[in-house]
Amino acid sequence: MVIDTLAARLFFPLAAVGAALVAAEQGWGLFNLVSVPKGLAVVVSVVMLDVAIYFQHRLFHAVPWLWRLHRMHHADLEFDVTTGLRFHPLEILISMGIKLAVVTLLGTPALAVLIFEVLLNATSMFNHGNVRLPARVDRWLRLAVVTPDMHRVHHSIVRQETDSNFGFNLPWWDRLFGTYRDQPAAGHLGMTIGIEAFREAHDLRLDRMLLQPFVNPPRDVKRQGL
Repeated sequence: MVIDTLAARLFFPLAAVGAALVAAEQGWGLFNLVSVPKGLAVVVSVVMLDVAIYFQHRLFHAVPWLWRLHRMHHADLEFDVTTGLRFHPLEILISMGIKLAVVTLLGTPALAVLIFEVLLNATSMFNHGNVRLPARVDRWLRLAVVTPDMHRVHHSIVRQETDSNFGFNLPWWDRLFGTYRDQPAAGHLGMTIGIEAFREAHDLRLDRMLLQPFVNPPRDVKRQGL
């Protein structure tokens, strides 16, 4: 997390809120060109940023070289709140670049960016939490937000389950675009977390994780188009 934060601040010192302020000053983007009520622009922007993050997440699973960066997040053998902070610095930089592009094209109000960033970070920690909610509560809650049980399926070692439940914040996109999976086949207590290629203790060292994108072990063929 420290390395990711330093990298983001070094390469993108203005961050997303700063990009929104610059876009507003320069008149860039949809909501700076079209007159709409500010409240509506904020709500629509938050939703559009969330759907952009959903498709970005799918892209990182579909494109082999992007998967090399993203698989560090999936290589965690445990599923807890720290998993939500575990991303390769290069992935963070690419993600930030995509986010800044979306903010600029939309002309997203700075308030909407701030709200989205707070929601995204809060829900990421929540849905990576190693907690179990009562089934009835989870069933109703996942209609409005991604729950730990819903997102845990995404961290299964089974490819079909890894390639599902891509949402971080709002759960609607997985249902709408056909990537929703209700439960893991083996159940939450029986499922295996992680990916097959990196399961040894030394794979979890910081230096090995930073080098992961440049390593292509024989077992990691799921994203090689084979």
